[in-house]
Amino acid sequence: QVQLVESGGGLVQAGDSLRLSCVISGRAFSSTAMAWFRQAPGKEREFVAGMRWNGNSPNYADSVKGRFTISRDNAKNTVYLEMNSLKREDTAVYYCARRVGSPTRGASDYNTWGQGTQVIVST
Repeated sequence: QVQLVESGGGLVQAGDSLRLSCVISGRAFSSTAMAWFRQAPGKEREFVAGMRWNGNSPNYADSVKGRFTISRDNAKNTVYLEMNSLKREDTAVYYCARRVGSPTRGASDYNTWGQGTQVIVST
């Protein structure tokens, strides 16, 4: 059974950077896709970034394009979300998710989730 564990969240100021990590226990096959979602208080969970496990097809929400980068380290079975130029509106709980197939933007398409890591951006 595959499990996902996120880390790296915290309290930062606007303009700062953070790197989130998602460690995948169990095998991560090339036919799987990994994604980051986030959920702010009172809002629905929204897609942030996703890619195939082999690194192909990275795509981003318009709100983070140019500021966030998704990547992975095969040797460490870890997916990262590098977040730069953080804004107050990036405040949310960030979740790592996995599915078999291509990366999509729908949360319901993913069947494996981590517990989430909180990011708070202050101004």
